Amino acid sequence: MLTTDTLDRTFAALADPTRRAILARLASGQASVTELAAPFSMSLPAVSKHLKVLERAGLVARGRRAQWRPAELQAEPLHEVADWLADYRRFWDERLDRLDEYLRAIEGTEPDEGAPKGEGEAPRKAQRKPNRKEGEQ
Repeated sequence: MLTTDTLDRTFAALADPTRRAILARLASGQASVTELAAPFSMSLPAVSKHLKVLERAGLVARGRRAQWRPAELQAEPLHEVADWLADYRRFWDERLDRLDEYLRAIEGTEPDEGAPKGEGEAPRKAQRKPNRKEGEQ
């Protein structure tokens, strides 16, 4: 069960571009703080602080192998956020489908037969009305 606190911590952790970049790097495998800090112009303690935020959100776990403390991506909170967002995706998909139906009704067109939704449709171009000066020339 996704609690509000968990969702808040996850979104707060994802709000920072540095933390998102760290997660992207960890998606390809474990890494040390030094390896994670390499692409950034910041100190190791600053990267460690970012890792602590990610750990509190449950997005990163830190191991211990002798002197090496690798960080590893923990994707479960991302799955929980995706599940939470799925309801909103359904909401917007339904709204956009209704808008599409309405636009087709007022244009008097039908969707292409056999084409998957969203394919086979030409992009709509806004028709620009000439401004007053253009009309006078």
